Amino acid sequence: MAARRRHHAHQLATQAAELALAAPQVVAQRLARMAVAGTKPSARDRREFHRMGAEKAAAFAESWTAMAQQAARANQALAANFWRTAWSPLTLAQLSMNAALLQSAALGVLSKGLAPVHRTATANAKRLGRRTKR
Repeated sequence: MAARRRHHAHQLATQAAELALAAPQVVAQRLARMAVAGTKPSARDRREFHRMGAEKAAAFAESWTAMAQQAARANQALAANFWRTAWSPLTLAQLSMNAALLQSAALGVLSKGLAPVHRTATANAKRLGRRTKR
């Protein structure tokens, strides 16, 4: 169980670090594009500006759905663990295992929720970072 917790923590830390690097890049590239487009953006610029809002809504909806599904799975696991240990004497090992299960569940929910936002932001950073001809 400790290995799974480490995996979740490592995955979450990696996603958060990559997101922390990608998000400012995307914002800077898009703001620069808006400044260059001025008051009469091209059709390509308008598509990109529309995409900004649409992809955020889609990523956050996917994120909330993934978090809700993972939370439901975690609740089932926690309830099963509760009923499994409810009739036995409570020991320090059981308390430690319950705390580890809670921590793993929380890390799993956070990781699942961050994944769609991370995926969208890093893909945008790569796409917008490429030099393309106008």
